[in-house]
Amino acid sequence: MGTRIAAAFAACRLRWHAPWCARGFAVAGRDDDRFRVKPAAPKSRAGPGSQRFISQVLKEVSKAGAKRSGKNAGRPANTFGRGRVAATMAGRRLGANARRVIIKSRFVVLRRASPNSVAVHLRYIERDGVTRDGQKGQAYGQDTDAADLKAFQERGQGDRHQFRFIVSPEDGLELEDLKGFTRQLMRRLEIDLETRLDWVAVDHWDTDNPHTHVVLNGRSASKEDLVIAPDYMAHGMRIRASEIATEWLGPRTEVEMRQSLLREVDQQRLTGLDRALIRQAGVDDIDLTRSSPNQQRQNVLRARLQRLEGMGLAKRVDANRWKLDPSMAVTLNAMGEREDALYTMRRALQSLPRELVVHTEAATAMPVIGRIVGKGLADELNDRGYLVVDGIDGRAHYLKLPANADLAELPVHAIVEAKQPGQEKAVDRNILGASKNGTYSTTSYLAQLREAGDRDPQGAVETHVRRLEALRRTGVVERVAEGVWKIPADLMQRAQQHDARKAAGWIIDLRSALSVEQQVRAIGATWLDRNLLLDGSVANKGFGAQVRDAMQSRVGFLAEQGLAERLGQRVRLARNLLSTLRDRELSTLGESLQAQTGHTYRPLQDGQHACGVYSKSIQLASGRFALLDDGMGFSLVPWRPVVENWRGKNVSAVVHGSSVSWQLQRRKDLPGYR
Repeated sequence: MGTRIAAAFAACRLRWHAPWCARGFAVAGRDDDRFRVKPAAPKSRAGPGSQRFISQVLKEVSKAGAKRSGKNAGRPANTFGRGRVAATMAGRRLGANARRVIIKSRFVVLRRASPNSVAVHLRYIERDGVTRDGQKGQAYGQDTDAADLKAFQERGQGDRHQFRFIVSPEDGLELEDLKGFTRQLMRRLEIDLETRLDWVAVDHWDTDNPHTHVVLNGRSASKEDLVIAPDYMAHGMRIRASEIATEWLGPRTEVEMRQSLLREVDQQRLTGLDRALIRQAGVDDIDLTRSSPNQQRQNVLRARLQRLEGMGLAKRVDANRWKLDPSMAVTLNAMGEREDALYTMRRALQSLPRELVVHTEAATAMPVIGRIVGKGLADELNDRGYLVVDGIDGRAHYLKLPANADLAELPVHAIVEAKQPGQEKAVDRNILGASKNGTYSTTSYLAQLREAGDRDPQGAVETHVRRLEALRRTGVVERVAEGVWKIPADLMQRAQQHDARKAAGWIIDLRSALSVEQQVRAIGATWLDRNLLLDGSVANKGFGAQVRDAMQSRVGFLAEQGLAERLGQRVRLARNLLSTLRDRELSTLGESLQAQTGHTYRPLQDGQHACGVYSKSIQLASGRFALLDDGMGFSLVPWRPVVENWRGKNVSAVVHGSSVSWQLQRRKDLPGYR
């Protein structure tokens, strides 16, 4: 161990002091051929690639396979934060047969997170189906079995940061009392961190490995920022949890330890055996001829290497030496994620016969349309969700969502359309077409639209301005004056790259919050009606076959309403079918709200302006609508995500059929704005 550290230290120091001529040297005596190097103290170099000298030494030690052991095993690599002393002491009495606990931790800077990040996370961990009997989860604390999450959130509103943990004992099924285990763990954390902690937790029993989500507010009992030492976050908490699990269940027997290792041999994911092999390999091949005090573990490593060889991730050099593929860890991680996705899909589909498709980041650009049959978090710690979509193409699709996507807005059985980010947008084509000699001007384009008799030239220009400002912030376009932008010739390609970077995951559009069965006899412009008008391609198998049947039933309902007519094998739909259905639904809802509030319902005509306070949104068969109330009357306007930040404020909009142009603030660079 000491030899490895000395060699690593020497290698790093050689790099830091070369070339030595930059440090200076002194001539020894009168012999000009002899000199003695006098290196200066190592200094940090500025720049993004700079790294502290001690960090380089530790990195080289890690590459050499050194582990923390002996007297210095618990010495922290830093001297700040609570728990740094406890991190040096924890686990000294634990042996190799201690119970294992995995703790994943996340440090969330609240000012950088989305405004509703905390509420979304708390709502998710308390979601339906996580208890033993499939019921809604219940948050608890140190002294209560029914924690008030709203009060907990309010207590943490002024905090700079928040901690989120997932505590997963390897023997969680045997522990039984996860609640008691978590409370004892948090009591020990309070002792180690020397402060009372404000936390809530929810136990999840909906996976093969029962685990607990813990959310910890970021202030100590003295109202100071709670700063936890990195070593305690990385090792101390896990060791404390391992101590408790070992006290409750006793040490692992040799049989249990052997079975745990054997389970890892054939797994198609990155395992503890693989990490041990990577550490053992270093820069050389893995040589199993070296003597080992644990021959049983050596045999298990050999079996794992043979399995990796069959997977093409290790190559045998001779009978006892192997060379690992450089991308082994990345490949095994991807294989593990795929296995988890396939298991999730099978559970969500409940034995429905479907071809399973797991989409990666580089998946096909074709959109996926279908109903949601399952949803959850693929990465529970970082709030990155997934959807299982039963597609109209007869296949089932696993889609990863962008981080912090609100799954509550996507109900199970709803109809969605998923698109990959970075697709061409009509607004970009319009901006490029309106540009002259690489310059876009709001003045000239507004005049052009008015001359052409556009119904809402001001709204069209405002849409362009919002898009141009978004592109300007990332350097795609340049604003050279008020209302004037410099447009690159490759705008379409650069705009697509901008969108792809911004959205790491599929972009999900909710087409209908109703299931296809509910849409058949709904009064409103449904997704089925749009499909009837577009005569879209639907497979004759799986969910596609169900959609075909639902469309035929919908035609029968429309015929009852006098909005469709069967002509043999053909169907004639009423003119303005969608607007007629939408107006009927809005009229029914408007009359109901008018009776409740006493305010007059004002239906909007095409091209008409509406203004008022945005008070709430309402989900209908025809889509989601925003209610604008001016104190005397109200209107229902097609909702868009951009308006949600203006809830409780005055807004105005102009309606064009099912679309809308929102006017949320005055823009000085738009001529003719009133």
